[in-house]
Amino acid sequence: MEGRCPLVPLVFCLFMKTTPPGSTQLGFGDDFDALPLSHRPSVAKPRKASASKQPPATQAPPSPPVLATALLPAAVLPAAVLPVPEPDRAEPDWAQLASTLNSHPDYRVLRRLAPPLLFPPASGPTLRVLVLDTETTGLNASRDKVIELALLAFDLDLATGQPAGQLQVYDGLEDPGAPLSTEVQQLTSISDDMLRGQRLDEARVAELLAGAQLVIAHNAAFDRPFVEARLPAFAELNWACSFADIDWKRQGRDSAKLSALALQLGWFYDAHRAEMDCHALLAVLRPPLPLDERNGLMHLVEAAERPSYRLQATGAPFEAKDLLKARNYRWDGNLRVWFTQLKDEPALLAETQWLKAQVYEGRPARVQVEQQGARQRYSGRPGRLDVRAL
Repeated sequence: MEGRCPLVPLVFCLFMKTTPPGSTQLGFGDDFDALPLSHRPSVAKPRKASASKQPPATQAPPSPPVLATALLPAAVLPAAVLPVPEPDRAEPDWAQLASTLNSHPDYRVLRRLAPPLLFPPASGPTLRVLVLDTETTGLNASRDKVIELALLAFDLDLATGQPAGQLQVYDGLEDPGAPLSTEVQQLTSISDDMLRGQRLDEARVAELLAGAQLVIAHNAAFDRPFVEARLPAFAELNWACSFADIDWKRQGRDSAKLSALALQLGWFYDAHRAEMDCHALLAVLRPPLPLDERNGLMHLVEAAERPSYRLQATGAPFEAKDLLKARNYRWDGNLRVWFTQLKDEPALLAETQWLKAQVYEGRPARVQVEQQGARQRYSGRPGRLDVRAL
């Protein structure tokens, strides 16, 4: 027994089995003969069957016993049956794959928005800007409450229209004191457990408000009354609305909805959480507008510098209601009057001429005009009132 592996006969005896013809497992054929003589177990060769005891032609002959290789020491296995390690597979170059696919006219690749937090330094004068978004318990600012407030604070380089330096971020939750509706929880992914005991960091918000010159929100008419009710200091700031102050349809966009604007620029993001909505809005406002040399940020800066007007079609005849609706007038149920918002004095002049000709049909009329600056706009507070004769 000298020089023989003492485990081989034992392993062989315990792991003999039959295999179908053509099996590639190590057996008594060429694979077994490949073992060194000193490592072959002593096994009696099977006797040949006599001609009279040959199995029927339709029955497959029994397979020879097979030596299980899984428990044999590697030293006794032929090189041909040793496992070959798989080569390391390199991580695909996803950016290159996306670029290749995007170059084909039949495909368009969307990328997850990766918000930057640091921008190049300013090259000239700057304006301190806040981008704001809220999540609330409902739609009515007089009875519903803020449950999440997010702010992005940055210096806007007025020479380039781009943010400059470090982007400062705040995102805070607040317990409204009552359970959220199922609809709000599904929309925002905010639960009652997440809000329990939470409160906005008013000191941190005050730090970001200090020195701010313009607040931008996507649908400021919704967000502004909510945050002013919770934090009155917001009432002292100029506001601009990226939803209403930019004519997205004129700019070739299919929708003014924030997620749709991002998709048209090739980005997707997790919507309906305040901080991520702020990052998406800033990303949408940074590129140049299709029909302007400026970008969305600079467009809003200019919009905040000029007054806008709320024109009321005072005493308009009832039969003109469909004409007014088609002209994008809205009905004020409290004042019981049709009204529209106009961005500047030339637009106001053109609209009063249309009212005189189409609604009042040339009859003398007096309409009320409310001039609003960026301090009052979207707040619900009245601006300077005036009456104009048509």
